[in-house]
Amino acid sequence: MSSNYHPEYDLCVAVNYYSPYVSGLTEVARVLAEGLAGRGWRVAVVAVRHDPALPLREHRNGVDVYRSPVVATVSRGPVSPGFPALVRRIARRSRVVNLHLPMLEGALITALPLRVPVVTTYHIDLWLPPTLVTRAAMAAVRVSSRITLRRSDAVVVNSEDQAQHSELWPVLRASQRSAIPAPCLDRRGGEAAYRETSGAHIGFLGRIVPDKGLDYLVAAFAEISDPQARLLLGGDYLTVAGGSVIDRIRAAAQRDPRIRILGLLRGRQINDFYASIDAFALPSVAESFGIAQAEAMMCGIPSVTTDLPGGRYPVLATGMGRIVAPRDPAGLRTALLDVLGWDAATRREGAKRALEEFGVDGCLDRYAALFRAHGARSEALM
Repeated sequence: MSSNYHPEYDLCVAVNYYSPYVSGLTEVARVLAEGLAGRGWRVAVVAVRHDPALPLREHRNGVDVYRSPVVATVSRGPVSPGFPALVRRIARRSRVVNLHLPMLEGALITALPLRVPVVTTYHIDLWLPPTLVTRAAMAAVRVSSRITLRRSDAVVVNSEDQAQHSELWPVLRASQRSAIPAPCLDRRGGEAAYRETSGAHIGFLGRIVPDKGLDYLVAAFAEISDPQARLLLGGDYLTVAGGSVIDRIRAAAQRDPRIRILGLLRGRQINDFYASIDAFALPSVAESFGIAQAEAMMCGIPSVTTDLPGGRYPVLATGMGRIVAPRDPAGLRTALLDVLGWDAATRREGAKRALEEFGVDGCLDRYAALFRAHGARSEALM
């Protein structure tokens, strides 16, 4: 490495939304950034300032966070004209940059050579509730993602199942691709703080948004007649990009007093949530992995998920649950009743497989090795 090249960071992570915003994609970026910072890496995150109350720069849990002001939003997409330039500026002071797609700005960020390796994590084909505006937005993001992937030195996907069924598979197939599951935290050891009765407790944890298919879960639960059963719905509905479906869920809870809306859960509350349920439901109509379902499995809770590429992978990889067709309340109900009957030994074996497959340390090891390999390669060229 030449004497005039002194990177300030080992890794620059670029993502539209970052903590304290909560989504699966954001959590991958956060756990990755904070996890590597905890191992002694110098890590920067560049994101948009989705909340005007957030500082433009802060040191958060061992990570330097840089935020670009947002001037507008289109559906879920933040409009931040300064974001690409900010990413490029911090990336040039880093050994490796890790872009998290889908991201409209990816093509702009990589339009000119960055002089550092680009490792892109491709999470999911963007899905938005269909309107004229969102169709245009999805088309624009698809073009940008295709260009960004072609310009990347390496690409990470959550699973080969996700990649091979992606609308961008022709580009992904030609990429230097690694399948690394989303790093999942060990949530065992919670208290059953949300458990109310001896009846079956079914749980969902995630954003209360259209793509999670909660209407189908509510309909499935309505056909479970046990008055002691409970449906626990945890997740953010106040600050989600693109709007929430909380009004429909509240209406369902008024019709069925067994439904509990828990709101956003953090930290130990999430551990307590998993300790309170007997089965996890992920009834999504668009999904690429489902961190919450993998963490539930690691706690010995089987998951019923929909047959979507990537979203079904945790169940396929571990056998810890059932897969049903999307938008099928009857199938969802049948599968939930099935896994509710699983014995303790079956649950323990499934938890063991899930911990081995999705545990945060193993996933961080694989990301770290990939970043080191490309970082070392770039330094050798200096």
